[in-house]
Amino acid sequence: MIRATRVIRRDHLGSGEIVDRIVLDSGDRHRRRMAMRGVGGTAFLLDLGEATVLEDGDALALEDGRLVWVEAAPEALLEIRAPSPLALKRLIWHIGNRHIPAEIGEETVWIAHDHVLAEMVRGLGGSAEPVTRPFRPEGGAYAGGHGHGHGHGHDHSHDHPHAHD
Repeated sequence: MIRATRVIRRDHLGSGEIVDRIVLDSGDRHRRRMAMRGVGGTAFLLDLGEATVLEDGDALALEDGRLVWVEAAPEALLEIRAPSPLALKRLIWHIGNRHIPAEIGEETVWIAHDHVLAEMVRGLGGSAEPVTRPFRPEGGAYAGGHGHGHGHGHDHSHDHPHAHD
């Protein structure tokens, strides 16, 4: 089976034939080694040196030079808003206190859809509306502190988040 041994970040894509695409949710975009099959049927072994977060728009370089495009899959999320910046900060604190992966925007926070957390947010004065969109959760204190898309020294699949714009 052909291997994908390198990630080419979307900011550094140059020439190369994109032959397929792989659509992955936020949990599946953090990998080191895994058999994969693109939407168009290209089978390959992801075989990276360390666990890495694959970002929407990155490409996986196959050993023969061909590329497989990485696409973030839409996920069922809650879009959380608050009536003021202070109220939003309080909601973020409560979400963080539960160790819930979250994507933090300027005036919005997104978390995985959870009816219990939706009720908590509403009880604290915020809104929690279901949406479907790619999820790009924050990296957390131990994700290296240098932005998204970098491995952080341990090799197992897990759902903790990684930073995104």
